[in-house]
Amino acid sequence: MISKDKILECPVATTINLIGNKWKLLIIRDLLGGTRRFGELRKSLTGISQRVLTENLRALENDGLLERKVFAEVPPRVEYSLNKTGLSLQPVINSMAEWGTKYKNNQL
Repeated sequence: MISKDKILECPVATTINLIGNKWKLLIIRDLLGGTRRFGELRKSLTGISQRVLTENLRALENDGLLERKVFAEVPPRVEYSLNKTGLSLQPVINSMAEWGTKYKNNQL
């Protein structure tokens, strides 16, 4: 669940506290496409270290945005997917993508 210290008076500040770093946004973007394994996320996020990916996945899980499923296999398999709350960020990410495309193409 979302920790109390991340819920601020300003709703924009609350959103920034939850998803406001580069890696969290890109993880969410990738998970909007469906369930991913740790290795798949690491490959798609060029430049992220294993430690930083793990920290961000844990934070997103602790804040109630994604689910982590561990399979009892050797070697262990772990899958990550957005839950209902995480999926509700899709319009936010879509708006950011649309704005970024317009900015990149000098259409603003």
